[in-house]
Amino acid sequence: MDAALIAGIVIVLFAVFTVLRGVRIVPQARAGNVERLGRYYRTLGPGLNFVIPYVDRVRPLIDLREQVVSFKPQPVITEDNLVVDIDTVLYFQVTDPRAAAYEIANFIQGVEQLTVTTLRNVVGGMDLEKTLTSRDTINSQLRGVLDEATGKWGIRVNRVEIKAIDPPKTIKEAMEKQMRAERDKRAAILTAEGLRQSQILTAEGEKQSAILRAEGERTSAILKAEGQSQAIDEVFQAVHRNDPDPKLLAYQYLQVLPQLAQGQGNTFWVIPSEVTSALQGVSKAFTEALPKSPATREVPDTRSAAKTAATEAEEAAKAAIADAEDTGPRSLTTGTPTLNPVPDLDVSEPAPAEKDTTRKEP
Repeated sequence: MDAALIAGIVIVLFAVFTVLRGVRIVPQARAGNVERLGRYYRTLGPGLNFVIPYVDRVRPLIDLREQVVSFKPQPVITEDNLVVDIDTVLYFQVTDPRAAAYEIANFIQGVEQLTVTTLRNVVGGMDLEKTLTSRDTINSQLRGVLDEATGKWGIRVNRVEIKAIDPPKTIKEAMEKQMRAERDKRAAILTAEGLRQSQILTAEGEKQSAILRAEGERTSAILKAEGQSQAIDEVFQAVHRNDPDPKLLAYQYLQVLPQLAQGQGNTFWVIPSEVTSALQGVSKAFTEALPKSPATREVPDTRSAAKTAATEAEEAAKAAIADAEDTGPRSLTTGTPTLNPVPDLDVSEPAPAEKDTTRKEP
């Protein structure tokens, strides 16, 4: 009983194990190649799959998603004999699991070596400067060559990217110096342009300022000239309306003379010969009555009244002298002196005193 039970248990376990080996579950975006008796039979797709145990063998699953592989930097010689290290990144996808498993032993290694050889061929026809500035061209050429070569491997290369291009250290230093010199040159040019623009703007501002200042000075001079012209015209009209005589002009002339000695550096000054005539005119102006002019006609003058009284007294004296001449000389018995004719009165000077004389009878 015990031996039969054990044998039954063993048979059941073997049957369960056999069934489990005949059932395969493949995840999504995966694929498995099935070999029957060592020969490719079919490819298992995602989901539940059944195989014949002990007859069919399922190889390791292949990832059908797009994969990214980064290769280590590879030394490449450019056209100008400079060695640069180029780091590349490859994006590819397995499209045929059978070809990827049976056409090449290791498709990752094959893609890497193919990338290196193609990269050396492409970069070898470019100089360093073109290599640094033509990454898109290198990427497109690499993708075309790799896609054509890996097509029979069941692999599709989507794109190839140049991650880094490292020139030698000496070349880096030279490039840095060149870039620094270019920056200094551009900075000097920009500084010169800024200084030039600043000087131009400053000159334009000074020009506009000078023009405006000149226009202001011209307007000011015109206004001053017009004011002086109007003032002179008013003075001239006032002088002609008031009808001045030479005496007034002589007085004004004497008022200006003290201004000649007001300067601090004047040690002596010359009096013109016209001063004497001016003084005479002034003395006559103060001793004689003012002329009748529109300016003096309105102001009451006491000298005019005095002159009128003196004129009347002079006319009375002349009348008395005329009467005496008509009657002849008279003799006085009492010793009364005989009167001489009265002299003409002068407004400017007082009449001289008469001496008393007694006329004796013969």
